[in-house]
Parts: sequence; C-alpha cells; structure tokens
Amino acid sequence: MAGVEVAGVHGRPVCTTRHGKVEGRVSADGTASFLGIPYAAPPYGGLRFCPPVAPEGWAGVKEAVRFGPTAPKSPYEPPLDALIPEENRDGEDCLNLNVWTPSPGPGARLPVMVWLHGGGFANGSGGACAYDGSAFARDGVVFVSVNYRLGADGFLHLEGVPDNRGLLDQIAALEWVRDNIARFGGDPDRVTVFGESAGAMGIGVLLTVERARGLFHRAVLQSGACHHWLRPASARLVTAHLARKLGVEPTADAFAAVPMAALLRAQGELRAEIGRRPERELWGEVAVNVMPFEPVTGDDGLPMPGPDCGVDILVGSNREEYRLFLVPVGRIDALSGRKLRAMAAAYGLDPQKGPDTYREARPGASDGEILDALATDWFYRIPAIRLAEAVPGTRVYEFAWRSPRFEGRLGACHGAELGFVFDRVDDPAYVPVIGDAAPRDVADAMHGAWVAFARTGDPGWEPYDTGTRATRVFGGGDGGAEDGTVAHDPRSRERLLWEGVR
Repeated sequence: MAGVEVAGVHGRPVCTTRHGKVEGRVSADGTASFLGIPYAAPPYGGLRFCPPVAPEGWAGVKEAVRFGPTAPKSPYEPPLDALIPEENRDGEDCLNLNVWTPSPGPGARLPVMVWLHGGGFANGSGGACAYDGSAFARDGVVFVSVNYRLGADGFLHLEGVPDNRGLLDQIAALEWVRDNIARFGGDPDRVTVFGESAGAMGIGVLLTVERARGLFHRAVLQSGACHHWLRPASARLVTAHLARKLGVEPTADAFAAVPMAALLRAQGELRAEIGRRPERELWGEVAVNVMPFEPVTGDDGLPMPGPDCGVDILVGSNREEYRLFLVPVGRIDALSGRKLRAMAAAYGLDPQKGPDTYREARPGASDGEILDALATDWFYRIPAIRLAEAVPGTRVYEFAWRSPRFEGRLGACHGAELGFVFDRVDDPAYVPVIGDAAPRDVADAMHGAWVAFARTGDPGWEPYDTGTRATRVFGGGDGGAEDGTVAHDPRSRERLLWEGVR
C-alpha cells in the first residue's frame, strides 16, 4: 500500500478526496474498502427533487467502514421479497458510494468498475453485501458501487424540476470517480460502468447523454439496454395517478410535503394497480412494462447510441429472464392461451403467429413457458441485440445456467447471473435464486470475462455483427454442456419476429 496514509491508532488506510479524508479498513486478504462515502449532499429539505449538489467538506478524517444510508423505497411484493436481496438503512445522506481497492493511494492506475444496481428504478441498493466488490479488487480492479435516488424522488415526472434525478445522481457519482479515484489506486481514464436490470437500462440512457460523455470508457449492460423509458405523456399519467392516490396536487412542493412512509406505501400500491389493470389508456407505455418509475425522454423517445458513442460495450441477457416473475407466484401454470395471445399483441406481435413460432422450438411447452420465452425477448434479449447492431465492436453474451430452485423451473431467470459476475455464488444472499451448489467454473469464466473487459475491452470472444451474430454462452441450458461456446445467431427465427417491432 505504498503512498497511502495510515490513520493513527486504528492503523487503517486513509485516502484523500476533494471533500476530505476517509478512513477505510483492510480485510484478511489485503483488500481495502471505504464505505458510505458521500458524493453529493443529502437530497432533502431545499434540495428535494433537485439535481445533486456537491457535499459539504469535512475536517479531520471521516470513518468509512460501514455502508451508508440507502435511498428510501417500498419493499418488494411477496414472494420476490424472499428472493431478491434488499437492504434498508435509514438516513438522509443516501447519495453515497463504496470503494474496494487492492492498492489504496495514488500511483497504481488500476482499471475501475462502477456498479449501478437494479430494482426497477424503485428498489435496490449499492450498499448491499451481495454487491461486495472484494473479488474484483482481488483481481486487480478498483470497484465502486453507488446509491442513487429511486421511485418518485428519483424518477417521477414533475413540472418545474429536472427529470431523471436518479440518473443525474449516477452522473454525479461518475464525476466523483473522475475527480477522486486516482487516490484509491484507480485510473480515471479506464472506467467501466456496469449494471443489471434498471442499472443497465440507466446505462442505456447515459450512453446518449452529453454530460456523461467521457466519464466512462466501457460499459456492461446485463439484462437491460436502451428500450425502457417513458415519453412525457406516459410520465404525466403516472404522476397524476400517484397524486390522486395521495390526495395532493401533482407538483414537487405537494409531493415534498407528503410523509415519506405514505409516499412509499402509495408507490407500492401504484405498481400493484398497474399489474392488475395494464391498460394503455390508463398508463400509456407503462401498461406494457409495468414500471412506473423510469427515465423520461422526449416525445421522440431515446436515440440509439451510434458508432461514435466512444464506449466499448458488452451486453447480454439471461435465457429465461421472465421466469422470475412467473414461477414463484405460480403464474407459469395458470396462464391461459387467451392471455398469452393478448400479451403477444401488447408486445406488437401477431397474437397467433408470435406464440406459434416460439412453440415450434419448444414442443409440449405450456402457455406460461411460451410467455416466458416471448417476454424474455421483448424485455431483454432484443434490446441487447439492437444495441449490438447499433454500435460496432460490441460483445454479446447469454447466461444459460439453469437454477435448481423451484424444482428446476426457475431456470436461467432474471438476476440469476449476479452471483456469478461477482464471483459470490456461495453468498447466502444469492441462495434463494441459484441454490447452494452453483458451478464454480461458470463463475470463474463469467467474472473473469468481466475483469478482462475492464482491463482491455476484450472479454475473450469476437464482436457481434449482423453476419455472424456471435453470442458467448455462459453455462449451458442442460447444466453446463454449452459453457464456453460461442453461438452464432441463436434462435434466429424468434429474433426475426421482432424486426420492425422491437
């Protein structure tokens, strides 16, 4: 740890940021961690619903050995609350981040990976044990995880205040990385931002935002790309519904006066209402994706990044993403053919031809299993392909290892890859989804590819193009036989269904 300061009686590492000194701790393996570092001021009081501003500086040395407060959020609905790790820590200073490094202090110039958590823009936390960055630090990467505003505070459309405050928080965190990470051993000119689900969808927006340009040089988008956002008309519908539910005017001042507990309760109820009545005249675009809190774009939607975006990209999805939302609740067995056809039509496919095409490759599959395949493509796989088609040199992956949970029916579901990417398949936080005997070799391959990409921009397989459509498969659908292969244009007939649709 050459060049790092040592804090008096604690003997702990100290790094200097632009706002003051922080004291971390060192684990038994020699990894240093600095937790709960504020990158912006608490977004409350006069700063509620405002863009993030720099935190106040501090004198002396701030202890940074515990995760900081998390952004307020309503809980996941059962049974997801028992499957997805969620941590809540009260406190207004929720715009904070965490750093793991093998070499605190200036001079090392190691690659940096910045993690943006998922959770539908309404849940999740960067300060979660499941996102411990020790394995990345072990492999020579400075790892940063970020908390950002969620739900109404982060993404509700309100006249007179900026949209996408949660994304502005992410940009502020990346600016903090640019300005400070060299003191933690990182290279500000080799920053990879990566995220899953809403985290990846947010990155899809950041790829098009001028203020974010140059703050990161590589991007990994897991189960999310550039297709999840709301036009202003849909965003206004959400705001109006939430305001009526709370009995307030749809203004920033009125929402700021609502007690946080009541606001969070209403947010949870709103999501449930959309799920019960997913009607476009009520919710606009939200009726299809059932996420009321998403980035708001202009009337023309989000422009797709192009060849000049200046970012190396790795993007992909899990083979059976939607099973997370079908299997635990029993919906996979209860879905009718009529509902399947209605969902196909809502996604823009022919209500008969679409399901029939998916059924050809899955003889004997139930209507619920066909919906999983179809919805997985609409939400995750096709958006990943469209991003790869738009940005030459992009690498594409598919996670196909099938979880044994729920009698093997959970499959390669949404979020199942996280323990593999973080090389933490033994972490109890991941056991509810992947079980307690996940294959170590798949974790070694996937985590290793992410680290290699952060170092060099090459995860170990050829780029995707419209000729070969090379897709690296991690963990075969039959328990491992496909692992290590590169498939070319997998499930092409199903992909072609979405041409001109998604």
